[in-house]
Amino acid sequence: MTTIDDLVSLVPPPASPVGAEGDWRAAQAALGLRLPSDFAALTARYGTGGFGDIGLLSPFPTDQGPGGLVARGLGLIEVFGEHREEWPEDVPHPLHPEPGGLLEWALTGNGDALCWLTEGEPDDWPTVVWNPRSGAARYEVGAVGLLHGYLSGRLDVPLLGAPPAVPWFDAHRELSHVHVRLSEGEGSHGDRLRILRDALHPTADRGGFDDGEGNRQDHFKAVDRDWRLTYENCYGHQVRVAFPPGDEVGARAVILAAVREMGCDVLSARTIEGEPVWSD
Repeated sequence: MTTIDDLVSLVPPPASPVGAEGDWRAAQAALGLRLPSDFAALTARYGTGGFGDIGLLSPFPTDQGPGGLVARGLGLIEVFGEHREEWPEDVPHPLHPEPGGLLEWALTGNGDALCWLTEGEPDDWPTVVWNPRSGAARYEVGAVGLLHGYLSGRLDVPLLGAPPAVPWFDAHRELSHVHVRLSEGEGSHGDRLRILRDALHPTADRGGFDDGEGNRQDHFKAVDRDWRLTYENCYGHQVRVAFPPGDEVGARAVILAAVREMGCDVLSARTIEGEPVWSD
């Protein structure tokens, strides 16, 4: 059986995890069930943050409101109820708080949900990886077992894509997000990506997506700056960058200079809330 120590050996946790402590009794009372012990150990060692694109949901309240795990758990039927009525095949399991319903413990940026199937004893709950657009798959492991198996490459989880060559965990921190829409420019996607990464050197690969038909997402990190970037043409040709708020001036200068070298024009630059930024 995989333990939290196995995961820690594979992916070092932060020295000072963020949001690792809170009121478990309150979270469990709000959900009306007991949570698995391995998830308690996972939260204690890593806190809030993400294993690459897999963002852990916190069971504890934050300054943004109730813990994400609780809020999502109490709102699943509201979010997916109408969808289930129209396309029942997309929602193959009950939803919490229905008996034995799915309860999310992590989400990805692509809309994949890593869920417990809350049947039987909590420490025996299997994990279901589910995306209404792509289907669902059940794995007879809990949160720690799923993460270790996937990140080590020992467990095939097709919905999550290929695991990163070197897995990592990022503790939660406040970040500013800017989406820079670009004209097509000249050169291939790969050439433009190389120019962008050279401008941010050194960088660390964080996986991506390529459907073989020209639609790509490339995720990477600017190591020395701790900026997180995606260069893509799946949802429009754009660079998405997340950076500490204090790096705003530097991020603007570096990204816009790289875009010019890529041979592209900036069509717009907006925050994740849609507010225009970085205009002259």
